Amino acid sequence: MTSSTSTQIRLVSRPTGWPSHENFEIAHVELEDLELGQVRVRNEFISVDPYMRGRMNDTRSYVAPYALGAPITGGAVGRVIESAAPELPVGTAVLHQHGWADVVQEAASTFRAIPEIPGVPLSLNLHILGMTGLTAYVGLTAIAGLQPGDTVFVSGAAGAVGTAVGQIAKLLGAHRVIGSAGSEEKVKLLTEKYGYDAAFNYKASDVREQLRQAAPQGIDVYFDNVGGDHLEAALDAFNDGGRAALCGAISGYNTTERTPGPSNLANIITRGLTLKGFTLAAYLHLAPEFQEKMTPWFASGKIAYDETIVDGIENTVDAFLDMMRGANTGKMLARIAQP
Repeated sequence: MTSSTSTQIRLVSRPTGWPSHENFEIAHVELEDLELGQVRVRNEFISVDPYMRGRMNDTRSYVAPYALGAPITGGAVGRVIESAAPELPVGTAVLHQHGWADVVQEAASTFRAIPEIPGVPLSLNLHILGMTGLTAYVGLTAIAGLQPGDTVFVSGAAGAVGTAVGQIAKLLGAHRVIGSAGSEEKVKLLTEKYGYDAAFNYKASDVREQLRQAAPQGIDVYFDNVGGDHLEAALDAFNDGGRAALCGAISGYNTTERTPGPSNLANIITRGLTLKGFTLAAYLHLAPEFQEKMTPWFASGKIAYDETIVDGIENTVDAFLDMMRGANTGKMLARIAQP
């Protein structure tokens, strides 16, 4: 017998500064009978991501803000438990964007069936084999124009995107890859597990000086997940013709005051630098190219990954808040208990 109740996490107020539990509520919704063409899916893993913080603000962005009183949408993987759509029979594993709920019921066209590979968790479709890995690949290739022999600096390197960036950069021929992280444990993980040639703890001392020591010959590519002092440090370290892929700026997501810009923007002119921001939606056409490369890399054991998992739909907000504070290594996920 399938579940007829959906437990959903909703946004009920817009955060000022750091989000808190008071900005969310847990709702229990009775589902209607399936209509023709619909499926009911029990989620197994839910993604929590930094970009979600921006959607909680009622401001202009590349995607509409979350509506108050509505469930938080985003990536999730699950399995069809009831179907009125022959293309997605019961038992099919699916990927979707319906987000923070244990059970979702929507049109079959809003779900994508995903292949099941023995020994490979479904959750990997939410990060290294999915959008996270694709984000890293797009940023390095289409945005920063990585060339063999380049020296690459990655901020927030121990997060889901950062761990992917370092590995993909090396596989694409980068000469040296340097990462920043927020603890000595994460720094060690970057060099011992993720193939970084050097890494440093940005909390230990000045980021500019640590990057200068790690990259005495300068950097050619910067993959930015952080912004702030990391971007300023990269602008100092760039060689002539350097390129930056600006993916995120988590250091400023929860500030309530204007963040001052880097003091060394003139380096963009004098060194002929290119800084380009991007969001993945405009580059989904590169997914087949990414999969063509990632599939053999992963199959041959060249790709490592970490997951930080919080159990229970009711603890999804905790997972999100912990991720925003850097408590995760690799991908942060909420795992839904199965009946």
